[in-house]
Order: sequence, then C-alpha cells, then structure tokens
Amino acid sequence: MNNSPQDQADSTTKQEKNNTKEKLPLTHVIVSVLAAAIGVQSKKNQEKDFSAKGSIVTYIVAGIIFTVVFVVTVIAVVKGVLTHTGI
Repeated sequence: MNNSPQDQADSTTKQEKNNTKEKLPLTHVIVSVLAAAIGVQSKKNQEKDFSAKGSIVTYIVAGIIFTVVFVVTVIAVVKGVLTHTGI
C-alpha cells in the first residue's frame, strides 16, 4: 500500500475531525459563553464549539444562566450605590 502525501493529509484531516466530535468540558462551555458575552472569541474556539459532539442546549442554558446572574449583579450594585449615596 503506497500512501500518497494527499492520502495521508486526508486521513489526518479525518482524524482531526473525529477528534473534535468529543464532548466539550463544562469549563470550555463557560469560557465560550463569557467570550460571547463580551464579543471576543477566537476562530479556533468557535470552530471547536460548533464541531463538538453535544447539544446547543448546553450553550443556551449557560447563556441564560450568565444573563440572569449578570442582571442580578447589576441590580444589586445599583441598589447598593443608591443606598450608600442616600438617594
């Protein structure tokens, strides 16, 4: 079996694609959601997010949780500042 360089490159590409079909750890999902919240995401991480085995539901739930925590934090900070200033 003589493998040409093209065949070897194709098999390497297939292996890389198969390796990206694994489930991503929770920390990666959290970092991706935080990066999306501020609008900064590397192309490599974005491709990993979309090619990974898993569900979009994980990202949606993480985004909703982040949004709720962010809004509650902003409300608490504003109330704290207003209470502290006496307004």
